[in-house]
Amino acid sequence: MSDIARLTEVIEPEANALGFDLVRVKMMPSEAGDGGQALQIMAEDPATGQLIIDQCAALSRRVSDRIDALEEAGEMLIEGAYHLEVSSPGIDRPLTRAKDFANWAGHETKIAMDKSWDGQRTLRGILEGIANGPGGDTVTITDRKAGKVSVPREMIHSAQLVLTDALIAATQPLDTSGADDFVETEEEADD
Repeated sequence: MSDIARLTEVIEPEANALGFDLVRVKMMPSEAGDGGQALQIMAEDPATGQLIIDQCAALSRRVSDRIDALEEAGEMLIEGAYHLEVSSPGIDRPLTRAKDFANWAGHETKIAMDKSWDGQRTLRGILEGIANGPGGDTVTITDRKAGKVSVPREMIHSAQLVLTDALIAATQPLDTSGADDFVETEEEADD
């Protein structure tokens, strides 16, 4: 099991050095079907809310070099085989930071909680925002069924924007710079 907090401590300065904000660090099973893991890093350029391909590649190189250096010095950050995935958060982005809940207020959101809160385990509706109180941050959403619900942020397992016409209209057009520079080639099978 990898320590996500430690990985975040390692990765965030690398993202910041390139002028990016780290959105999420997550370990997940590899989609390659090889039994390995994927280290997923989502980051954004604060000016655009996204990363273009060249920015993803630059962050991937920095993070890879930093993890390699730490492992050569004896710190094992990730056990077993893994591959690195660096991406932009996309339009229907995860909401992970307090500023995400503030910036995306007014948009439809899905929230899944660690445990049931007021009889609800999942909420879907319009995100009202976030407030900081004596007990910590509280996220408020107007759920389709339960009405207005306020949940302590630490109870939220995951939150994500829902792709709607309003969200598309509020989002900058995706920058596809560099996408045409990639050439797909077929790999020859080993005989």
